[in-house]
Amino acid sequence: MVMRALLSAALLLLVSGTGSSGPEEKNTPFQLVVDNSVMGIPTLTLSTYTAYRGILIGAMNRLMATNADFQFTYTEDPNYGPYLQSVNGVLASEEDGTYWMLQVKTPDGNIITPDVGIGCYIPNANEQVILKFVKGQRSCS
Repeated sequence: MVMRALLSAALLLLVSGTGSSGPEEKNTPFQLVVDNSVMGIPTLTLSTYTAYRGILIGAMNRLMATNADFQFTYTEDPNYGPYLQSVNGVLASEEDGTYWMLQVKTPDGNIITPDVGIGCYIPNANEQVILKFVKGQRSCS
């Protein structure tokens, strides 16, 4: 009888969803900023999210599927993973010395350049992830 009551209570918790939810069930909200001052295009800021501990490229794909104002392309490097080629139709060019740089503005206002790209970066809540179109020599840090 006690075992039946315990099983019924456990089933009720599973069905009703009142059990504790772990962090893996929460989304991580952040803003994606497209900055192309090289060409004089106004900055675009979009709100999006990743799944808990999800990678940036997943949020970018979700955003592209749901927002006509954002599109991007990338190539897959066999050693380094996804390489951002274009954002909103603006293509990076070795000939022109242009490329898309990944930067992050943390909630406390610091701007950092992650040591990983769009395929590995895991956004934190309330950050601004910046896709910045730049011209010049790439720095290796």
